[in-house]
Amino acid sequence: MPGPTYTQHAFNLPSYPRGSHLITSDITKQLSEPLKGVKAGLLHLFLQHTSCAMSLNENYDSDVRADMSDSLDRIVVEDKAGKGIYRHDMEGSDDMPAHIKSSMIGASVSIPISDGKLALGTWQGIWFMEFRDGKHRRKVLATIQGERA
Repeated sequence: MPGPTYTQHAFNLPSYPRGSHLITSDITKQLSEPLKGVKAGLLHLFLQHTSCAMSLNENYDSDVRADMSDSLDRIVVEDKAGKGIYRHDMEGSDDMPAHIKSSMIGASVSIPISDGKLALGTWQGIWFMEFRDGKHRRKVLATIQGERA
């Protein structure tokens, strides 16, 4: 009986503005072929960046995403007045707060795979959280591990 297989797939997310974004459909579109035939396994998504994050959370009400972004902005403030609250500020007032938020939320998620589909809960979706002003190209490395049918 063969053991589990491992495959990796790198891709760029569409550019998103600052905020919390539901990207479940982007992920399933990028990985529809590699997920086919995985009877039971695990998808690990890793953002190769330090100023954005990935999370699993509410997939229905967009107010949850807006509230999350607003809450994180209240918890980790920007130094827009230039008072010098962060030493690392050469890339703009949004940069160091973005690094802090990325560390708080995390750069990766793992999701079970069942019969070729992501086994998310009813109200769960994959979020991409952009913490920088402006749009950036963000690279994801997806690792699929599992037993093939």
